[in-house]
Amino acid sequence: MRYAQAAERGGFSFLFTPDFPILQGNLEHGPVLNIMEPMLQLAAISQATRRIGLIATGTTSFQEPFTTARQFKALDVMSHGRVGWNAIPSYEPEAFANYGQPVPQGNAKYERLHEVIQITQALWASWGREAGQPDQNTGRFADMAHIKPVDLSGRHVGARGPLQIPPSEQGQPVIFMPLASGRGLSGLGMYANGILGMPNTVEDSRNQREIVRKAAAQAGRDPDEMKFVPFVGFGLGATKREALDRRRALDERAGLAQRLSQLSMLLGIRLPMDDADAPLTDRQLGGMRGHPAAPKSAQAVQLAQEGWSPRDIIAHGVLDTSPGLVGTPEEAADFLQHWLDAGVCDGFILVPDNQQDSIDAFADQVVPILRQRGLRAPDYAGTTLRDHLGVPDQLGLDRRLSVG
Repeated sequence: MRYAQAAERGGFSFLFTPDFPILQGNLEHGPVLNIMEPMLQLAAISQATRRIGLIATGTTSFQEPFTTARQFKALDVMSHGRVGWNAIPSYEPEAFANYGQPVPQGNAKYERLHEVIQITQALWASWGREAGQPDQNTGRFADMAHIKPVDLSGRHVGARGPLQIPPSEQGQPVIFMPLASGRGLSGLGMYANGILGMPNTVEDSRNQREIVRKAAAQAGRDPDEMKFVPFVGFGLGATKREALDRRRALDERAGLAQRLSQLSMLLGIRLPMDDADAPLTDRQLGGMRGHPAAPKSAQAVQLAQEGWSPRDIIAHGVLDTSPGLVGTPEEAADFLQHWLDAGVCDGFILVPDNQQDSIDAFADQVVPILRQRGLRAPDYAGTTLRDHLGVPDQLGLDRRLSVG
């Protein structure tokens, strides 16, 4: 709860909660990933915050559309229009087994995704705004002429409706989807207003953003209504050295031997444990061969050439799955501004290296710098998630789409 309030203090547009409906990780050495159920977690957070958006991951593979529509619409009303749905198809065989279902074959996974999203949106619109508000003078609660069943059925799912929940201040939840290809790309082009990107470089981000904007245009939508937000990691310290030392302490808990092995692969040389705190020798530097298939390899090679030790190179985040910055608040602001000025994204999903204090540090130390540079507004411009993202009001299916 405190992390959410710190993020709101910093003017973050939204909180994002992933979901893993399976047991992940080795419990001998670490905790369960994502132990909380996202909707219950965000329901509690919604009552302790006022403005920040709340985005929960929800699979299209297991729940029926009526359940999905009901849960997300209820949370949207509870939070006064601050909710988003990260709609994803599941792929883990263990997850399907947990729900007593076989792994779908062929295109069935994406067929179901389309049906679930379309029926969910139709259910959100089954209680129209025209139904009005309760009127004590007339004694009428709502105009039933504008609350109607949807009666939709596909190959995989269906629903009669109507949903028994009125529209929120933003109409309905905002739909997010992760970057995808093939059938998945057509789905995000049709439905998503937010895209969760996974680029490693500025150029990767440019290419990914252009791909999803083209998908939106091909679906008949305005590409400017689609916000591309990549994951970016960060670790902060008063100095670069302090930030690296904080990260080194975290890396040691994760197991230094394994991480040195991974760095060895990026550099193309063997790195022994007993030399992990010393810069690479001239012989080692001369033998480096960056891994052509590893996006972070070039960064690792450059850091080695600059004289950083293997432990410090790892502390820079070269083994992270996302790009990021380990350094001072000023350096973090420079990193984010570089991406924004390049026009390769519309914002970021920040991944702190240590949630205990990193969100507070970012809100109190980096956000003021971004505001001074005109990269963040001094306060929230509105009250809903759609206001924060700058995407249009919507209730029901996008009328520009031709869906069957």
